[in-house]
Amino acid sequence: MLTKREWLNKRGFDIIFSFVGLVFTFPLIFISFLAIVISSRTSGIYAPYRIGRHGLPFKIYKLKTMREVNGPINSVTTKNDPRITNIGKWLRKFKIDELPQLWNVLKGEMSLVGPRPDVAGFADQLEGQDREILSLLPGITGLATLKFKQEEELLAQQMDPIAYNREVIWPEKIKLNREYIKNYSFGLDVQILWKTIVGS
Repeated sequence: MLTKREWLNKRGFDIIFSFVGLVFTFPLIFISFLAIVISSRTSGIYAPYRIGRHGLPFKIYKLKTMREVNGPINSVTTKNDPRITNIGKWLRKFKIDELPQLWNVLKGEMSLVGPRPDVAGFADQLEGQDREILSLLPGITGLATLKFKQEEELLAQQMDPIAYNREVIWPEKIKLNREYIKNYSFGLDVQILWKTIVGS
């Protein structure tokens, strides 16, 4: 578990980095937003509910990369998902669709580094010692994000992507998120951010 000083240092870094990040990336976010609105004639922002700290839901902000469909929504997205728009493919490839989450970080709903927020039915169903993951703010990136940066491609190769996500990917993410908590340090956060930005 993080100490009070670690929490304060982490939150201070989140505020500074997210503010600076929003200032520098706002033109890119705005241009992408306009491109989505013009091409799809819909809102350029997607704000679904995700599970956050203590298992509580919150709205996460993303640039809209998928078409709206009628009927049940599959929460598992593969690389070849027909719902992904042409612009969406480009935005997802370079993770530009995730940039609005800097606003979630600035608001204190997320952190720059931590377990990725998931849909209901995953993090909120954790039991025993695994629930320590819910003591953290969800992050834009983390150890699990780095390991599964090609997650959509990996899922596209599976006969049953939903089962593979639940039985293979999700348990490994739990393991990595608990490892992050156990080994937490400010230096680890910086290392994870650096690897996320440079793509290695």
